[in-house]
Amino acid sequence: MDPKCQCLELNDGHFIPILGFGTYAPEEVPKSEALEVTKFAIDVGFRHIDCAHLYQNEEQVGQAIRSKIADGTVKREDIFYTSKLWSTFLRPELVQPALEKSLKNLQLDYVDLYIIHFPAALKPGEELFPKDENGKMIFDTVDLCRTWEVLEKCKDAGLAKSIGVSNFNRKQLEKILNKPGLKYKPVCNQVECHPYLNQSKLLDFCKSNDIVLVAYGALGSQRLKDWVNPSYPILLEDPVLCAIAKKHKQTPALIALRYQMQRGVVVLAKSYNKKRIKENMQVLDFELTPEDMKAIDGLNSNVRYFT
Repeated sequence: MDPKCQCLELNDGHFIPILGFGTYAPEEVPKSEALEVTKFAIDVGFRHIDCAHLYQNEEQVGQAIRSKIADGTVKREDIFYTSKLWSTFLRPELVQPALEKSLKNLQLDYVDLYIIHFPAALKPGEELFPKDENGKMIFDTVDLCRTWEVLEKCKDAGLAKSIGVSNFNRKQLEKILNKPGLKYKPVCNQVECHPYLNQSKLLDFCKSNDIVLVAYGALGSQRLKDWVNPSYPILLEDPVLCAIAKKHKQTPALIALRYQMQRGVVVLAKSYNKKRIKENMQVLDFELTPEDMKAIDGLNSNVRYFT
């Protein structure tokens, strides 16, 4: 890893950069943009790239990483790449083929981190969101402990350096942690986390088990019509955040990102705007005071944008 990169050590000895670049984009954004912005993010200093099969752009993101390796900007080992196992592939026999498909799309030999995207299985097949004739999601019954055992095998086979989970609550994490014959603990749990939903209980539980919390939606999320409740307050317009931002001569977005870092949370900054991508790197250049941290803690109101 790049020595400039601020990293946290994972429970398996690997290191994860504390600031990550999120690559999810709504459907209306052309796939070619994922290629451009990922290259740009690497150019301005991002070393942690977060993607997923669900985002349907791993081909472009992989191309961006490979082109930055080819032009000498980075080596493969400088990049920390995360992919996610989608819910239609949670049956044990589908896990490794799903990872291999991601690797093929990326044209990479391994991912640095492979995580279970959601702790709920959907009916296997071509559809990402299989629905019945009434438009209801069709679920599948899978024991996540069996899914986890195959992830452990993928780690042993060198297809993924580290393995973890996403969107798991404490009970679901405990189910894996208490699994008889557990070989590897999840290194992380990636969840929605921001000043309005600071996840402090889950964070304490994860820390006590040496699991890193990774925050997505850290800026309160874009208003994606299918996912996000539009009636919720806009995080980056919060008066407390804005006042702290003014005091530090930073943007409210940078304050929200910095807040996570100082709690020992890995934070994903997602933007397809080059000016903001560059600006997000400045989060490494300043520090919040204990009073700032306390004031931001006080904003927690259990507002979940991704319902």
